[in-house]
Amino acid sequence: MPGGPLIRAWRPPLPGVAEVLHARFGDHAYPMHAHDTWTVLLVDDGAVRYDLDRHERGAFGDLVTLLPPKVPHNGTAARPGGFRKRVLYLEPGRLPDRLIGPAVDTPAVTDRHLHHLISDVHRLLRTPGDEAAAEGILAVALERLRTHLGDQPPQPPARDAAHRLRDLLEEHIVPGLPLASAAEQLHFDPAHLVRSFGREFGMSPHQYLISRRVDLARRLILSGHPLRSVAVSSGFYDQPHLVRHFKRILGVSPGRFADTPR
Repeated sequence: MPGGPLIRAWRPPLPGVAEVLHARFGDHAYPMHAHDTWTVLLVDDGAVRYDLDRHERGAFGDLVTLLPPKVPHNGTAARPGGFRKRVLYLEPGRLPDRLIGPAVDTPAVTDRHLHHLISDVHRLLRTPGDEAAAEGILAVALERLRTHLGDQPPQPPARDAAHRLRDLLEEHIVPGLPLASAAEQLHFDPAHLVRSFGREFGMSPHQYLISRRVDLARRLILSGHPLRSVAVSSGFYDQPHLVRHFKRILGVSPGRFADTPR
């Protein structure tokens, strides 16, 4: 694959994520360098050979690679044709410092479900308005990474966490509430909140919030509010965001719902 790299990089409106990088590289080779963030790497095509702490490593296929902050590493294509990768750069606080050593010793994780979770985060971060869904999935993915690295925090009662989170979400239907803020207010780990909520109610906190926003939107429509104002008034990013979720839940668009005979 001749030519220079193809790169798309951005900072999403998601707490704790410093940068997202999607890139395809041909003959470029990263020299030894370091980040002040945790690097969560998926290699979608080809393979990457890199050195970490004087050991040669590889990233490819379904592996989820976790590189800790301030530990130098390099990177180059392991075979002709280059490689394509997706990367989440996480602020240091998203994972405890005590995991730096285990991550250096075992940077590659074989876990297909974890790979799917990280892929879902990337997919959601490409769509404006879906950052809250990405936040919940990322929390579960990071908990799974911590488990692979031998770190399992104590788990408080699940039912209490789920009901307290639901009550808090009810107070923030329109403005929304970042998962990190909810966790701080309720004094629970974010991943525990997501998992407990799912077990208790059969849906994620984000799905609950979206369903309540659709419920609010239909009430606004039936009260005669113009469709152009319903999306913002019910907490959606914009009208296409409302239409997508309204139709998914109710089976019809807001416009058709508004035209339903009373």
